[in-house]
Amino acid sequence: MSVFEAIIQGIVQGLTEFLPVSSSGHLSITQHVMGVTEDNLFFNVMLHIGTLIAVVAFYRKLIARLIMEFGRMVRDIFTGQFKWSKMNGDRNLIMMLIIGLVPLFLLFFPIPGTGMQVKDLADLFSQQSFFIIVALSLFVTSALLYTGIKFDEKTTLRYKKKGILTDKGAGRHRFNAVDAVCVGLGQLVAAVFPGLSRSGTTLSVGLMRGINKQTALDYTFVLAIPSIIAAALLETKDAISAPGGISVEILPVIVGMVTAAVVGYLSIVLFKWFLKTDKTVIFVIYTAVVGALALIVSIIEMFTKTNLFTGLPL
Repeated sequence: MSVFEAIIQGIVQGLTEFLPVSSSGHLSITQHVMGVTEDNLFFNVMLHIGTLIAVVAFYRKLIARLIMEFGRMVRDIFTGQFKWSKMNGDRNLIMMLIIGLVPLFLLFFPIPGTGMQVKDLADLFSQQSFFIIVALSLFVTSALLYTGIKFDEKTTLRYKKKGILTDKGAGRHRFNAVDAVCVGLGQLVAAVFPGLSRSGTTLSVGLMRGINKQTALDYTFVLAIPSIIAAALLETKDAISAPGGISVEILPVIVGMVTAAVVGYLSIVLFKWFLKTDKTVIFVIYTAVVGALALIVSIIEMFTKTNLFTGLPL
């Protein structure tokens, strides 16, 4: 892999990990267009670490508070002083994050008669022969984002009628257990289908549940931290166990990781601005357009059995 290719993939990963357009779908499209077919597991790990650095840097103060509150919560649990009904905001967020992560364990369930686990479907659907799934998943992302926007508009209207709309916006500012489970299930589905945005899905589910949009987005980004760590660990394991182990050029890896970190940080800032100014409809349009283009390409390639961009056989 060249440094130029590493920069391109770092930009794609950094932008699409947090913007609601699907990082897995865009990486699949980028690699398809560039004709990248070799095993990139370790490089993908480094890209994930880059985006992890970005989200930790952006939410460093909140993360520090949550770590301190987690220690106090553990102490209260062991001393019998923990009370679910009297949790403060940080403690509630910790519990909701834990609950939201539980559905991800379903990724390790075996699929009867296949010898695969649920998580293996993501790798399968990312292959060139399943390119149409990426296209269709982008359409689903567009539909989810549109639905989330409409639910948020209804929530805002309801709050206006009740005269309780504040500068912080409409919607609940705390998650409950049902909210967390619903968001966690959304993240589970997004983890299986490349093209289905994780951030877009979890944000939209939160909005459908009546959560304040900035609260839902912050939850989405913080929830991404353990998810990204888990993805990096799994890909590291696969990279080590792959034939030949880890064999990469160090410069493209470093360049790709740094690019993903910088662009990822900027994309978080950008997405929060889009949400605050009610301009997220641009992502509805974008994912629908990219999905349509990918669908056209995939249909052509199904007939020609050839990569439309590289001319290589599929």
